[in-house]
Amino acid sequence: MSMSSVQDSVVIKFRLTDGSDIGPKSFPSAASIASLKESIISQWPREKENAPRTVNNIKLISGGKVLENNGTVGECRSPLCDVITMHVAISQPRQEKMVKRLSHHDKCWGWATKRTQS
Repeated sequence: MSMSSVQDSVVIKFRLTDGSDIGPKSFPSAASIASLKESIISQWPREKENAPRTVNNIKLISGGKVLENNGTVGECRSPLCDVITMHVAISQPRQEKMVKRLSHHDKCWGWATKRTQS
């Protein structure tokens, strides 16, 4: 492998919230952060819960910074590491959050209604 082809790719490991990893895998320096997120979705371990559904459900954190979808892998390169570890945070879709809030509100409201009736 020539030196230029090594510099045109970056090896990345994705650290999930439970401490397990996806990768390491090599990505072209020009690849977008959105394409990394698509790779995470396709490689998500089947046995794990909270699987992301879209790239918007994933936040990638590298060097303490949340990476924007239109950024590139090359912008994350570090001269200190052969393998970059990116942390993966998964957010729930808004609808699921709303359902949980409503069901919690209904439970609280139901308790208050029962209490005033007795």
